[in-house]
Amino acid sequence: MRTDLMTAQLADTRVLQAIELIWHEAALLDAKDYQAWDALWTDEGRYIIPIDPDTDDFDGSLNMVNDDTRMRRMRIERLTSGYSMSALAAARTVRTVSRFTVEERTEDSITVRSAQILVGFKRDDQQTLAADVTHRIRYTERGPRLDLKVIRLVNSQAAVNASGYLL
Repeated sequence: MRTDLMTAQLADTRVLQAIELIWHEAALLDAKDYQAWDALWTDEGRYIIPIDPDTDDFDGSLNMVNDDTRMRRMRIERLTSGYSMSALAAARTVRTVSRFTVEERTEDSITVRSAQILVGFKRDDQQTLAADVTHRIRYTERGPRLDLKVIRLVNSQAAVNASGYLL
């Protein structure tokens, strides 16, 4: 039964477009092409990394990141300007994104959950981060765009080292 549901979801063109966009996003982040990554977003898009793994009240709880467009662009500037300690000799990263499930569909958007494993390597040290990720993809006249990305790190309530890269 579950396999039939997954097969039906993958037959939906919008689901495939959403998955392709999420994979494209991962490739841009691994390439540190933050300007192209920023272009994937809607004007209202939010990038959030909550500390509480169960919260949906992002404005009323503590977050590692809660960026609207302005803050996301400031973060990109900090990472690309060369003036940020975390941006100097930035880590090389490889992301694997899988286990896609459709959470919600509306006429103009689709919400997809996935699992992400990110491996970063910097100064002879390798770090692995695992997360459940929610993407809301909005379908616009410019095509599918990221409207919301919530990264629920498995270890969000423990000490998380400064990464120096976007998750």
